[in-house]
Amino acid sequence: MAGGRKKQKVKWSKLYTFSCLHPQTNEGDPTSFAVTAPSAQSFIGQPGYSRVVFCNEPHIHKLKPYKYPNNYVSTTKYNIVTFFPIALFEQFRRVANLYFLLAAILSVAALAPFTPVTVISPLVFVVGISMLKEAMEDWNRFLQDLKVNARKIKVHIGNGEFVERSWKEIYVGDVIKVNKNDYFPSDLLLLSSSYEDGLCYVETMNLDGETNLKVKRSLEATLSLDGDEQFSKFLATVRCEDPNPNLYTFVGNLELENEYHPLSPSQILLRDSKLRNTDYIYGVVVFSGPDTKAVRNSTRSPSKRSRVERKMDHVIYVLFAMLILISMVSSIGSTIFTKTEAVKWYYLELERSADSSFDPSKLIVSCLLQFIRALVLYGYLIPISLYVSIEVVKVIQAMLINKDQNMYDEVTDKSVVARTSNLNEELGQVEMILTDKTGTLTCNQMEFRKCSIEGISYGGEITEIDLAASRRMNIEVERYRFSLGGYDPTGRSLEMFEFSMAEPATEKMVLGLEQGVETPNATTPRNSITRRDSSVIKGFNFRDDRLMDKMWINRSNVSDMMMFFRVMALCHTGIPIEDGKNDKLKYEAESPEEVSFLLAAQEFGFKFCHRTQSMMVVEELDPSSGMDIKREYKLLNLLEFNSTRKRMSVIVRNENGDLFLLCKGADNVILDRLADNGRTYQQATTAHLSNYAEDGLRTMLFAYKKIKTDEYEKWNSQFTKAKATIGPEREDLLENASEMIEKDLLLLGAVAIEDKLQGGVPECIDKLAQAGFKIWLLTGDKKETAVNIGYSCSLLRHDMKQVHLTLSKEAESKNLMKVMREDILGQIERYYQMVIQEDAKNRPFALIVDGRALEIALSNDIKDQLLRLAVRCDSVICCRVSPKQKALITRLVKQHTGKTTLAIGDGANDVGMIQEADIGVGISGMEGMQAVMASDFSMPQFRFLERLLIVHGHWCYKRISKLILYFVYKNAAFGLTLFFYDILTTSSGQVLFDDWYIVIFNVLLTSLPVISLGVLEQDVSSAVCLKFPTLYQQGPKNICFSWKRIIGWILNASFTSLAIFAINISALSPAAFTQGGEVADIGHIGAITYTCIIWTVNCQIALIINHFTWISHLLIWGSIICWYIFLFLCGVIPPDHSKTGFHLLTEAIGPTAMFWIVTLLAVVTSLVPYFIHIAIQRSFFPMDDHLIQEMEHFRMDIVDGPMWLKEQQKSKEKIKIGFSARVDAKIRQLKEQLHRKKKTNL
Repeated sequence: MAGGRKKQKVKWSKLYTFSCLHPQTNEGDPTSFAVTAPSAQSFIGQPGYSRVVFCNEPHIHKLKPYKYPNNYVSTTKYNIVTFFPIALFEQFRRVANLYFLLAAILSVAALAPFTPVTVISPLVFVVGISMLKEAMEDWNRFLQDLKVNARKIKVHIGNGEFVERSWKEIYVGDVIKVNKNDYFPSDLLLLSSSYEDGLCYVETMNLDGETNLKVKRSLEATLSLDGDEQFSKFLATVRCEDPNPNLYTFVGNLELENEYHPLSPSQILLRDSKLRNTDYIYGVVVFSGPDTKAVRNSTRSPSKRSRVERKMDHVIYVLFAMLILISMVSSIGSTIFTKTEAVKWYYLELERSADSSFDPSKLIVSCLLQFIRALVLYGYLIPISLYVSIEVVKVIQAMLINKDQNMYDEVTDKSVVARTSNLNEELGQVEMILTDKTGTLTCNQMEFRKCSIEGISYGGEITEIDLAASRRMNIEVERYRFSLGGYDPTGRSLEMFEFSMAEPATEKMVLGLEQGVETPNATTPRNSITRRDSSVIKGFNFRDDRLMDKMWINRSNVSDMMMFFRVMALCHTGIPIEDGKNDKLKYEAESPEEVSFLLAAQEFGFKFCHRTQSMMVVEELDPSSGMDIKREYKLLNLLEFNSTRKRMSVIVRNENGDLFLLCKGADNVILDRLADNGRTYQQATTAHLSNYAEDGLRTMLFAYKKIKTDEYEKWNSQFTKAKATIGPEREDLLENASEMIEKDLLLLGAVAIEDKLQGGVPECIDKLAQAGFKIWLLTGDKKETAVNIGYSCSLLRHDMKQVHLTLSKEAESKNLMKVMREDILGQIERYYQMVIQEDAKNRPFALIVDGRALEIALSNDIKDQLLRLAVRCDSVICCRVSPKQKALITRLVKQHTGKTTLAIGDGANDVGMIQEADIGVGISGMEGMQAVMASDFSMPQFRFLERLLIVHGHWCYKRISKLILYFVYKNAAFGLTLFFYDILTTSSGQVLFDDWYIVIFNVLLTSLPVISLGVLEQDVSSAVCLKFPTLYQQGPKNICFSWKRIIGWILNASFTSLAIFAINISALSPAAFTQGGEVADIGHIGAITYTCIIWTVNCQIALIINHFTWISHLLIWGSIICWYIFLFLCGVIPPDHSKTGFHLLTEAIGPTAMFWIVTLLAVVTSLVPYFIHIAIQRSFFPMDDHLIQEMEHFRMDIVDGPMWLKEQQKSKEKIKIGFSARVDAKIRQLKEQLHRKKKTNL
């Protein structure tokens, strides 16, 4: 065999009892296929089932009629051919750009008041910048595609030789070799593996979110292909279904040596899943690139626009309506003046004029031409540079987000990445967060945390919730909690806690005078029975001196403890692996729980060393001698775990010939199977299970029984007969046989496993809850697991009323859609009424929806009722959710609530949800790139969502809102000045300003300060944002971009333009302008009025800005200086080019006092309304950020600590989920217990 690799001898298929390795039959469903379903065979060759794959002959699939795409996958929006037409279409969907395109066309006509270059050049600049930004973002997507497509894999090139090729060079029919922990590059037909019977383990978490490994097995006909050289003459043909997005079905057959072999999903390895616990596999490519099921499940990234940007379009419509209105006023005024007055002025000779704009005989034509001229003249009322300025600002904002060191993860060497900058401000308006569980909240690691043996709980480390409550109540919570329940967690006689009223601090706490709020991870002494070790074992986070370091041998009833550890060491499907670093072993198994059990057993002195087909070897600690002794156990039967059985059992024979059934499983399943004499520890164990579950830990019970030889032989004969049965009744026979032996068990105890959360998840969710977010958990895991995680991350708390929406057994047994629909609808209505009635009591509710119930609710007309109930609950958890259901739920939440939604996930199964949400966030963890490539933002850890939303989202929303409002203000002030001058000049179409003044207004003199506002503005610092998360609510409430504010800024602009125009005309027109008695002409008035506008709009932005930097000062005051420099440079250009600007500053207006006086007077007058408004608002109607700014400015966080804390407490008053809410609930519980205890004692 190539490479000298030795085949692994364990034939795993011989260990399995139930149907995990057998083809499934789904009668009546053409998409299922099995040996016993010949009906599926008939679909081959029909439409939808016409694909033919020639194995080991990829050259055939490069030519018609069997030409299939290669393995290249693209997520880009454009290519070289489509970029310009699509990008231009996207740009001119914007109403402002469309208007300026029309204005540019009209500027070529003779009636235009401006030269064509002054209108066309800004449009080209704006559209060009926007298209360049689109090209850069799509280029980044292209680079990510290159990275994925350049991954290497070994491909057979003939004569048994395998060479490395990139993924994109793989074709249908290629035979490839995938090594352990590598991803499958395409959809493969499994031919053989490193195991002798062709079995392999596959991790599909990146596809369906499930952490348990899936077992795949090749056909027996291809088992002989066990080495590189075996493929030199291998030829076969696969006929199967056409490409489709169904992840769990496959129909096809394999023609090998003139024999047909049916194929099922058990032989198919999907792209983006990973090979685990198997050294290598050989497979042939069936679907490649865009034909693979994973890619078929993903869609092109939709074009998303933020709510602010969509509202901005409506603002443009308002400005456009103003433009039409004032254009109509000008055109009608011009027509009336032409008809009544201008015809009397004989020297104009209007009857002989070639200009139809003032033809008294054609008034309608004259009115229309004047209207068109006015549209172009007042066009600067529409801010053409608004879009490009926003584009530039958003790109820089995205760069700052990418460079934020507080969102960098050193472990993965990754940081938050804004993959698109279109949605920066949308981050500040999110109200609903829909999150995946596995890989998003959790880090795909299981840790052994606690156990209960013989009714005694071990691993007494208390939770952060208990610690925080303990600090605030000055009591030892762990000791007190167990003593109240009557169970001693330490197994020793602990002194009962007595409440002492002599302690003032404690008295205050009980009376409800709490001080401050604790946060997770604060330094606190641990329970005395625990200790921290410097050496941390991955998967084993258990500390208890009573069990560690062989101390358990001193306990009473050691035999039951040994049996407990034997269940842990023997009841599994794990494989031991040499570590190489020390004498301890590592393990691989189907589920991470089994790995944690094996690690725990090893630490307790029961090391699982070796297994063969029928033998298991455990190195056990002998209590009598204290020595490690190797013992062999003969494995007779393995009844594996599945979602229906919810338990696993093994039957073993020890060296003395004794037979034991060792069983582990869910508490309700095991408790129902206990013998009457096996319930000794049931009451204590059940209490411990409740506490473990409240702490968010997964729990499982251990039990055993001794079997008599004759009983076993009788049962085994029936079991063997059932196992050999072929047909649909096989499963029932096996289940009945299992029920016969898995009864009359003796309870040993329980274990508690932590599905380890990513660092900072509880704290992040706590802050998000304080900021007003509603968080829904959508997971493919079972309900029990999802609820445990809900407790771990504080989405659930012990006093929360849990509403479980699940299909009743009666309705499920009838299997009629009408009955099931009525059952679900009845539950929804009943729960909704309950929530309404309890709402007045402010009681928290959590809705937990099972996958089957969710499927029925979403597929019928009751989805609106479901959403109505869900949005009234404080927490929502949906279990067993498929990828399509995640996307559908996201869409329904958007439509039903109208709120901005954010979806976050890490796998390909989350792509639909991510793309459907207003904002999609992908976790760039260790599991593939599908979610990241489909996302708008990517981050290495969930905890960074806190800073991304509460800090950057808040800042970006306020920045963009201020930027748009300021743009409306400055352009309206500028455009209305032209309108007032046109009215003064009898609507003649005369332009007050030079053409180049108009060009540089938006491009040079007012553009850079706006960018500084959009990039650097901060109402409060990032630290204050995180201390006062309620500030975030300004975004969802849209306080900063409401129509009230928009109209207010338009009115402010109207006053500014009128004040500037009136002051300039009244000051400059009636009197001499210079000492020589010269009056001001249009060049003088235009330049002075323009100067007043430049000063006013730049001073206005200085008043808007809260956070000044040297860059802000440079750009604001530098823009004003640039105007004077421009005016000076115009003055030195010959008059043929500078026209009225020749020596205008140095000789005409600069030396006159009137120029400077008018400028000062106009600026001060224009800014008075804003001064009055802000003074009244801050004095009598202050917003939250105003109060915090003043408190921070006057150092009240130091001078007046209680007031600072009081303001912080406001964000925690109404929250019902999160760490703080759980601590408050725990304190209320402890107070009630204390008062009850005091009353009992009295």
